[in-house]
Amino acid sequence: MLPEIVTVADKIQENVNKPSFFKSMSPGVNWKSQSMRMIPEEFVRSTSGTFEHRVVCSVRWGNSWQLWLQRDENGLFMIEEDWNGFVDHNLISPNNSLLFTHEETMFLEVRIFKSNGDEIMTSPLEVEPETEPVHPTPQSSHQETNFASASASGKDRKNHLDAFQTQNDSCLVKPKFDSFFVSILMEFSAKGGTNGKNRDGASAAVKNPERYLLNPENPFFVKKVTKRNDVLYVSKVAIHKYGLKFGPASSTIYYLLHGEKKEEAKLKFYRDSPCFRGWDKLCRRHNVKIGDKMVCELELSGGLVSAVRVHFVK
Repeated sequence: MLPEIVTVADKIQENVNKPSFFKSMSPGVNWKSQSMRMIPEEFVRSTSGTFEHRVVCSVRWGNSWQLWLQRDENGLFMIEEDWNGFVDHNLISPNNSLLFTHEETMFLEVRIFKSNGDEIMTSPLEVEPETEPVHPTPQSSHQETNFASASASGKDRKNHLDAFQTQNDSCLVKPKFDSFFVSILMEFSAKGGTNGKNRDGASAAVKNPERYLLNPENPFFVKKVTKRNDVLYVSKVAIHKYGLKFGPASSTIYYLLHGEKKEEAKLKFYRDSPCFRGWDKLCRRHNVKIGDKMVCELELSGGLVSAVRVHFVK
């Protein structure tokens, strides 16, 4: 009996217990071939059709891309323009292999491997993430949207911003900022930011936000609702000021509302920035409009951010 041949693909997928699919180059195709844009039907069925219109692909170094989908008689495909952008920005080479793993509704983790099976864990040199997250909401047409891409405009700022670090001994995530960058950021925020607005887009006209707090000792930040309101990003200024720590990705957090109402959500990290899912649903449910402001009071449990108490500013 011939011995079983274990391939690199087998090794990569052996410890994956979530729905996933694997892509690598084959003769006669390249990464921008139509076949490479196809999502296997078996994978689609295994995820109970949780995505039919778009997916958000996240890579190990924190960047996320929104890719719109299109179905025809041959199957479900990622839109060519979006897929090509993902390939270009991550410098996917003929020797690379990709493992797509379903994390939750519409979200895929993409792991990139070398030909020897070693995983690429850091951003390619030519790819420089923006310092501010971009996570588009659905638009009326594909042409109106842009995937969250890398930008050279953040080059100078990036030199003064360290990536978030995962503490191996405690599995806690705590942002680490260069003091030079933080001093600039704090000064910028104190002056109201560009055109009288701080980094979070909240107007400096919110006077004495502390009066909204249930516990005046709690950390807080002011949030102004914008078009990109699908997740609630935690203010970088607040993270530094209060030394905030967060649990692992996908851990449960809560939105606390007036009248002791509580809504469950998940903690995520996009481009190294902690954020809370479910913000868009909360805004719709409470008829929040673009331009409205809230004071976000953070509750801690065991030293970690566990909930955000939302105070609507009237």
